Amino acid sequence: MNLNGTVAEGFEPVRDAFVQNFATGGEPGAAVTVYRDGHRVVDLWAGVRDFDGDAGSGSAPWEHGTAQIVRSATKGVAAAVLLMLAERGRLDLDAPVGEYWPEFKAAGKERTLVRHLLAHRAGVPVLDRPLTPAQAADPALGAAAVAAQAPAWEPGTDHGYHAQTYSWLTGELVRRVSGRTIGDWVAAEIAGPAGLGLWIGLPDTEAGRVGRVGRVQTPETAGPGLRTRPKRSVADAYADPDSLTSRAFTAITPMPDENDPAYRAASLPASNGIATADGLARFYASLIGRVDGGTRLFTPATVELARREQSAGPDRVLVIGTRFGLGYMLHGTASPLLTPGSFGHPGRGGPLGFADPDTGIAFGYVTNGFRRSVTADGRAQALVRAVRGVVGV
Repeated sequence: MNLNGTVAEGFEPVRDAFVQNFATGGEPGAAVTVYRDGHRVVDLWAGVRDFDGDAGSGSAPWEHGTAQIVRSATKGVAAAVLLMLAERGRLDLDAPVGEYWPEFKAAGKERTLVRHLLAHRAGVPVLDRPLTPAQAADPALGAAAVAAQAPAWEPGTDHGYHAQTYSWLTGELVRRVSGRTIGDWVAAEIAGPAGLGLWIGLPDTEAGRVGRVGRVQTPETAGPGLRTRPKRSVADAYADPDSLTSRAFTAITPMPDENDPAYRAASLPASNGIATADGLARFYASLIGRVDGGTRLFTPATVELARREQSAGPDRVLVIGTRFGLGYMLHGTASPLLTPGSFGHPGRGGPLGFADPDTGIAFGYVTNGFRRSVTADGRAQALVRAVRGVVGV
């Protein structure tokens, strides 16, 4: 399986779990990186870099620095932009969104606060008129669509996962406040200073390092405490085209081709970030501390703000219990992380990035084989369990 990379003494169980994912988990290609207290302790990669699902896979090996699309794991990066703008006094989390974006006041959303966008409480997880992939890639069209959309519930009173609309909610707010696209802001203020292999809107110059992705079969068992078959209520919600669940995930219709260079070049911070495993892990390590003495992205106060619970309980879209801080999923049964103090974000079907300030751990996992899981993938969870065992929590 051409395993490559390094593991610090004591972290060998993470390597063993990674190898097992290939042996029994149907992993085509993947990488995992772990930092502890700002130092890299796990950096592994294996398999092939290109995977096309049913059409087969390529033979080129995954290399150090191979990047892949990380789907909703991008949301954690987008959240960092808004929190850093707030930290710098450019954005008030308790101000109405309409103060920065007047058009957003339409259709009963005038009391929607900035923090509601981050905590999935804005009430606009769906679009009455879904956008095509080409329309979705136009930030002006996406912003106009969510600004005109009537909320599905009174903003701030409940929560439901904004699977796709999170792109235009966060992207337009950043543009109104900073004058830059969110992708440009990430490149200049996050990825550049922290030395990250991470992009929202992939530049042409980096296209050669990004592999192709596809679907893999989900096994019957996904690990302790994880369901591979959803509850009937969840399955019914996804199958019903009129449900909030189905409509939230089809706000872009048809589903974009994630291997299309035009899609990868778009700035869609809900779903199309591209990252290496090291880029994702180093991002989270830089949120909670200095990596090898370098840039720290969040102050300690902002770390606490990010992981303070804002939403919890039955999720109107995912139809399971979820927990959110300000832009980040928090540790829970729907998305187990390392400890109750962890914060991060999974990507549908596999990717995962998070930080745990209490242990100093930052974690990044990327894959090119996506399963049907939404908030917790068995391969990522096997790696998290191994880290948990190493650090003794």
